[in-house]
Amino acid sequence: MSTSSLAAALPPDRRQSPTALKIARGTTRLLHSLGFSVVTELPLASGRRADLVALGADGEVVIVEIKSSIADFRADQKWIDYRLHCDRLFFATTIEVPCEIFPLDTGLIVADAYGAAIICEAPEHRLHAATRKGVLLAFARAAALRLSALADPDGSYGSYGVEL
Repeated sequence: MSTSSLAAALPPDRRQSPTALKIARGTTRLLHSLGFSVVTELPLASGRRADLVALGADGEVVIVEIKSSIADFRADQKWIDYRLHCDRLFFATTIEVPCEIFPLDTGLIVADAYGAAIICEAPEHRLHAATRKGVLLAFARAAALRLSALADPDGSYGSYGVEL
């Protein structure tokens, strides 16, 4: 199955707004172009669910929190917890949302449905080894279970990382 047909086989995720889905798509394309693999909506050990988690070939873990509007940013302050689960933390938004509302100690990505650009690099704060291992295992497990669910939609995979 090709990558494009795999993407077409994924069911729509009804938790996000159409704008958030477009930001996720463009940001994922950017991260792929930078050599990262990406998993969406990854459950973290803290009980939070990260919008995008990207894994670099060197084991770097990047979390991207998507904010589709000023109201979305103001209503959700749980992003602070994500810093404990990544080496770098970014926000991703649209060109219509003013960049000034985002914290200076995070990175910023501006995206649309077709691509994205890093406006501000995120500072690095390396994970502890045990935390890195936990995030990597969650990433691998979620990715594997999601691929298995695509190959066999009627199989039994449990709920971890598979929400079809």
